[in-house]
Amino acid sequence: MLVGMDTVWLEADCSRYEFYPDVVEQTNPDAGVIALDANPDKAIELIQRLSTSAPETSLLAVSESTDGHLILRTIRAGAKEFLTLPLTKEELSSTLDRISQQKFGASEGGSRPCEVIAVAGATGGVGTTSAAVNLGCVLAADPQNSVALVDLDLALGDADVFLDSIPDYTLADVVQNIARLDIQLLKRSLTKHSSGLYLLPRPVELHDTESINGDSIRKVIGLLKASFTHLVLDLSKTYSQVDIAAMQCASRIILVTQLDLPCLRNVVRLMMSFEEMDNLQDKVEIIVNRAGLDSGQISLKKAKETLGREIFALLPNDYRTMVEVRNNGVPLIIQAPKAAITQSIRDLAAKLDSKTHAPAEEKEAAEKPVANKWKKFWPGAAKT
Repeated sequence: MLVGMDTVWLEADCSRYEFYPDVVEQTNPDAGVIALDANPDKAIELIQRLSTSAPETSLLAVSESTDGHLILRTIRAGAKEFLTLPLTKEELSSTLDRISQQKFGASEGGSRPCEVIAVAGATGGVGTTSAAVNLGCVLAADPQNSVALVDLDLALGDADVFLDSIPDYTLADVVQNIARLDIQLLKRSLTKHSSGLYLLPRPVELHDTESINGDSIRKVIGLLKASFTHLVLDLSKTYSQVDIAAMQCASRIILVTQLDLPCLRNVVRLMMSFEEMDNLQDKVEIIVNRAGLDSGQISLKKAKETLGREIFALLPNDYRTMVEVRNNGVPLIIQAPKAAITQSIRDLAAKLDSKTHAPAEEKEAAEKPVANKWKKFWPGAAKT
């Protein structure tokens, strides 16, 4: 239950009462959960010991018993809360919110789940990294947000170039030390840009990518989700196991394309594949970059017919501005705050960050014909 909560990082678990103090000493958690039922006397003794030796850790006791005497003994020993099993996720979340408010102060609107946005491309060179970096900077400009960007193009990623930063640590360093990391240490491993955006770049050496796999990326994302309101993942164009794991962890997937036949063909192919991967296509929003480029572009109307769905957002073609921001290592909101492309990124951020969603019935009705369109468009599929 704890692992499935966006606002929680499960640091460790322990099956023996006698080892629990060592775990608390090594990990220094904000909260500890102690189950009483295996041995109530030992558990209460443990709570009493920890309330003295680790007062900064809020202790939660859980038990199937509703005995008033047991509850009173537990609270007197130093437990902050007594929770009765079986426990619902809502009850646990509410309890942790109270603990958080006592420890860190009340936050406006209560706890806020992290929005994980994976940015993928229909092919190389469509502007995936520029979209990811500038979207992250725009989101970070809001003082209510805390935003991190993870460069998952492990071989050739260049998010650090767009931000003109020389990081001290990379994704490889974090993955290699994931067992020893806590939230504060992870945050110190990230490079903070002047825009407020935190960056975790790709490894420096190619051989360092060998230690990074789907499981390690899930752990890194899980830890970051407990510390940031927004997480932007800049994917590679290989759609490797690392990319797939990142998309599975994401709440939204931005698929960046251009209005040409190779790109649109790839979008159809990718959506067909996503449909078979735990319905990833339900998370996908299609973004057209370099819209308005005159030469060799398919009309927007024809593109919609080809894809069988609406385009989520358009980013206008502004080659000169984008070359300047990339070469200067300065994001759009600083280099060209009034440019049309900058306003489009702001609009995209606002649209993604909006809490208004279409009713489930409308979404279902809109998506039903889409699945047929993918297969009809793909060569040979109609015959099959």
